[in-house]
Amino acid sequence: MISPDQSGRGRVLRLRGSLLAFGVAGLMVVCVAGAKAQSLGQGISAFHRQDYVTAVRVFIPLAERGNVAAQSYLGFLFETGRGVPQNYTEAAMWYRRAAEQGDSRAQYSLGLLYDRGQGVPQDIVEASKWLNLSTAASPPRMRESRARIRDAVTTKMTRGEIAQARLRALQWAPSREP
Repeated sequence: MISPDQSGRGRVLRLRGSLLAFGVAGLMVVCVAGAKAQSLGQGISAFHRQDYVTAVRVFIPLAERGNVAAQSYLGFLFETGRGVPQNYTEAAMWYRRAAEQGDSRAQYSLGLLYDRGQGVPQDIVEASKWLNLSTAASPPRMRESRARIRDAVTTKMTRGEIAQARLRALQWAPSREP
């Protein structure tokens, strides 16, 4: 027979064991969450170290979950063939996902792909739309250079095409991935 003293002590030990198990599990959750939060930074760090294979490994799961910056970086990596085989179609897909969410770098790059017909059908109106959006959303220090590229593309267009591109840009609204 167990005395009340021993029974109470047993409950305390079981409670301590449960708290310890919960503490370890809680710590693991915090560490995993921290790793996810830091992984974009780790990917960017690998990118800047020119460790493109590691950068791709970090960016892909983030990009698939809708991370705009990871999508934009992946677009660049696929466009330039760094860490992955060069693939303009993949580059355009990642740029589009980021561009649709409002990333001005991705909008700019996607516009250039449309202008050249790389990974997407050549479409000067769509190129101009994305370049217009990118120029409008770019930081002041980059606005002038992006405007020059946009204007160079515009010189290849008819008045009707220019109007159509501007209308598409005005009708565009960013959308978040689910």
